[in-house]
Amino acid sequence: MFSATLYPEHGYIEGSVIEITDRKQAEIALKKSEAFQRKMVANIGDVIVIIDRDGINRYKSPNIEKMFGWKPEDLVGASVWDNVHPEDLAASREFFESLIREPESVGTIETRYKCKDGTHKWIEFTGSNLLDDPDIRGVLGNYHDIMERKQTEKEREKLQDQLTQAQKMESVGRLAGGVAHDYNNMLSVILGYTEMALEKVPYSDPLRTDLQEIYKAAKRSSEITQQLLAFARKQAIEPKALDINAVIEKMLNMLRRLIGEDIDVIWHPGRRLSPVKIDPSQFEQILANLCVNARDAIGGVGKIIIETQMESIDEANRSDFAGDGSTEFVKLSVSDDGCGMDKETLKNIFEPFFTTKGVAQGTGLGLATVYGIVRQNNGVIEVDSEPGGGSTFNVYLPQHIGDVDAMSPDVVPEIPLGEGEVVLLVEDEPAVSEMCQTIFEKLGYRVLSADAPEKALHIADEHQGEIDLLVTDVVMPGMNGHELTQQIKSLYPDIKALYMSGYTADVIANRGVLEKEVQFIQKPFSVKDLAIKVKKTLKNS
Repeated sequence: MFSATLYPEHGYIEGSVIEITDRKQAEIALKKSEAFQRKMVANIGDVIVIIDRDGINRYKSPNIEKMFGWKPEDLVGASVWDNVHPEDLAASREFFESLIREPESVGTIETRYKCKDGTHKWIEFTGSNLLDDPDIRGVLGNYHDIMERKQTEKEREKLQDQLTQAQKMESVGRLAGGVAHDYNNMLSVILGYTEMALEKVPYSDPLRTDLQEIYKAAKRSSEITQQLLAFARKQAIEPKALDINAVIEKMLNMLRRLIGEDIDVIWHPGRRLSPVKIDPSQFEQILANLCVNARDAIGGVGKIIIETQMESIDEANRSDFAGDGSTEFVKLSVSDDGCGMDKETLKNIFEPFFTTKGVAQGTGLGLATVYGIVRQNNGVIEVDSEPGGGSTFNVYLPQHIGDVDAMSPDVVPEIPLGEGEVVLLVEDEPAVSEMCQTIFEKLGYRVLSADAPEKALHIADEHQGEIDLLVTDVVMPGMNGHELTQQIKSLYPDIKALYMSGYTADVIANRGVLEKEVQFIQKPFSVKDLAIKVKKTLKNS
């Protein structure tokens, strides 16, 4: 640096030179440092902020525009609370007030911060109380974007909720299946003996009316246990490749009678639908129960819309779709314009015995039955509803590759009788065994009866002559029905087998789907049902 003094009267200049290289280098270094810090603050992931004790923004780093859309000048001088989500405001104020009460304290809180476009982002705010620092005089903090983490947590919670719900439904299903099994044994006895008693009582006898009421009550009870088994996925089923549009077409008249004249049933069939592999009676149960549920939700004049269509579920979005890995589904939708449901109701609608209806207006098993059937067939059921906005139930069933199976229901006008064939009956429940023996003898069969598999083997070994048919319970102590059949066949290779049970078991079925050529009758059964099944087994097995 040069400085000089001019002396004109003397004709000369007096000056001095001072070296300032170090100072200039320091100034350059300072500018570089400031530029570096500005760039660093502008480009780091977190937003740096200073907030005074009154909650007024005093500083926002430039990168706030990248994160939230705001420029720093949009916010500096304004209240920090203007951008906090209303639901988080109370907690955020309490956090801030506790922070400024203690000098040099540090704290962290998660909250939602409003962006310029009106949306909110989850942030983690970490603040340090530097009110006494002469350079800061406020709370120095940073906004850290935690949207991705929150999304991950939400997905984890959803998966945990799904797991918890699945475990709960599985536990209830096991209980329901066990209860249904025991009840079906007793109902078999009630129905069987009542049916036989009705054959003995003249139409004019007042006792006949009493017996008919017992029979109707037992039949109604058996329907409830069948619903429990459907929920527990322990129904014996024989899936067929169905064109569900054709099935729905055939059901429409029945559904309209069931629903009533005040409700308009609108049918929108989808085009080019693939078949689905499902037991026809199960699909009819799904549709009938969903329509009855819609009818009850309307409670007066309204409309129900039934729709079908193909639906592709890609791998990224099929976490809810269990089963065989299918990505192509046939979708059945049943919508109504009824009262709708709140979130609390939606959490429980598929649980057995849960109902929002009044006393004696429903068992609470309709939707539980639908849930069990859909899951048994590798499908998914979803519901969309809100109070006052009606409800839509969407059922997704995997498409079946192949042709539709021909439907040819057998019509049996009367009870078929036996022709003296020998039946080996194996049943460990004494009342059921005695009833079945009585029925078989009335139908014209000769009966060998055993109350345990070991006893059945002994009888078979000692018997002189042929045994035409083995009728055995599936689940018994010591040996199951399938194992017993294999041992009996070693003695009588041509013997036919008919299994009976209150529910299916894996020894004769995979997830309720009967193995090929297996003959099975579900308890409770009528005399006619048993007679028909026995005749079919003897002829066709």
